[in-house]
Amino acid sequence: MDRIDLKKLDPDFKHRLARELGGEHIKKCFSCGVCSARCPVEKIEPEYNPRKIIRMILLGMEEALLKEEFLWHCSTCYTCQESCPQKVNFTEVIFALRNLAVRKGLAPPGMGAARNLLSQQGRMYEVGDFENEKRQELGLPKIMGNPEEYKKLLG
Repeated sequence: MDRIDLKKLDPDFKHRLARELGGEHIKKCFSCGVCSARCPVEKIEPEYNPRKIIRMILLGMEEALLKEEFLWHCSTCYTCQESCPQKVNFTEVIFALRNLAVRKGLAPPGMGAARNLLSQQGRMYEVGDFENEKRQELGLPKIMGNPEEYKKLLG
């Protein structure tokens, strides 16, 4: 980790995050590290470290954290959440952080492309005639995109 510029720290960040949907329990964390120890993503990608993310939250490193690409590497498997003795609900904290990053325009550029695909097709990957013919051969129903539902959710 680079040196921390104390002038860039926001001591209110953890309080604001705690007011976000999903971030309500962040201040319960006492840094036991169970979330990191059980995280399957951290085992293959050490840069993603739930304990480090929590430390950055508690220190008030909002801008630095919300810019980090590793924030988007969580697989949302909920292993950290199920293991946490303090019920911090870390997966929900990740969702809250991602929401903040999107609102501040700090999400990776690929997230905008994903949003566009969802609003146009109702899914991330287009399911066309070829895929539906293969599904029909297997006795499965056709998949039809429903972008209207996602447009409502995405605003």
